[in-house]
Amino acid sequence: MGRRICAFTGSRAEYGLLKPLLEEIRQEPALELKLLLAGTHLSREFGLTYRIVEEDGFTCDEKVEMILSSDTPVAVCKSMGLGMIGFSEALMRIKPDLVVILGDRFESMVAAISAYVCRIPIAHIQGGELTLGAIDDQFRHSITKMSMLHFVCAEEYRRRVIQLGEQPDRVFDFGALNVDAMKKIPVIPRAQLEKEIKFSLSPRSLLVTFHPVTLEDDTAKDQLPQLLEAISSFDNLKVIFTKTNADTEGRVINELIDEYVEANPQNTVAFTSMGQMHYINVLRYADAVAGNSSSGVIETPTFKVPTVNMGEREKGRIIADNVIDCEFDTESIRSALQTALSGQFKDSLKDMKSPYDKGETAKNIARVLKEYPLPRTTKKEFYDIKSC
Repeated sequence: MGRRICAFTGSRAEYGLLKPLLEEIRQEPALELKLLLAGTHLSREFGLTYRIVEEDGFTCDEKVEMILSSDTPVAVCKSMGLGMIGFSEALMRIKPDLVVILGDRFESMVAAISAYVCRIPIAHIQGGELTLGAIDDQFRHSITKMSMLHFVCAEEYRRRVIQLGEQPDRVFDFGALNVDAMKKIPVIPRAQLEKEIKFSLSPRSLLVTFHPVTLEDDTAKDQLPQLLEAISSFDNLKVIFTKTNADTEGRVINELIDEYVEANPQNTVAFTSMGQMHYINVLRYADAVAGNSSSGVIETPTFKVPTVNMGEREKGRIIADNVIDCEFDTESIRSALQTALSGQFKDSLKDMKSPYDKGETAKNIARVLKEYPLPRTTKKEFYDIKSC
């Protein structure tokens, strides 16, 4: 039997990014794939998305229930505690040679702590990035310090991981898995897509993905209405909302979205879980994207979709030419949307390149997972950049 790789996923979005890598691992005879699922995958409120994983032909080897029916800081802390209990037991049953963890969510943080305490090497994907408005920022850097291998999206992020003391020969810049995943999603003809999601994208459409700014207190109920007011000022605009994950204040956002859609049923729709295929195809056809999601920063450049990025949640990431930054006030958002929806701005993006597209990201990561000589210990020496 080859090297046993345990991949962790705690949400639908994370799984969508990991999917091409999971397929590469599954097809590689020298690797054995095991899946550990938790978080919103197992929540009825968030769509029981573990079913999507199974429909894709993967086996959910371990499932850990950890999400409480509340999104307060106390509830998140309790969920993390439940996760650590469950993850440690699951990892002892799986006995992997390596655990693959993507990103920076609290579920990923707890999975990393569990693997590290159990002395299982970690391969971390998407380290070195900055999101100054989110609690995920500190989680991401903490996961980096517990990890043995690092797969980053850009050279700037590679330098930052090394700056954190990680050995340069263990930090690989293969680009973003998001881009890999998007390229492999089949194109759905526009008319068929509208039929499947039961919503027309004509004459103009806006895809909105809005998340709580988790390093700020009680801001969601003030910030989202600013966006909704700005959207309401545009005539003949169809709006597709994707709901948030199990973050602090996430339910506040989802309730506000539901209220807005109920009041504007002719030109709006909201999805708890649209599914990766539908989401990417809506992204293809959307006239613009708005919100404060990493998708708006990392994924939209591939399709050259004009994007309005609000506030500081994603501040610190590399920003492509299609992204317009704005503040959280109605006039600033309205002005940015006017620019994004203009034909002139769209035309200016024809020759832009995505800074996250390096090609064959999943294949290159799988190759390293197969070939890199793992040490027999999780001990690491701190790499001091002053010595180079």
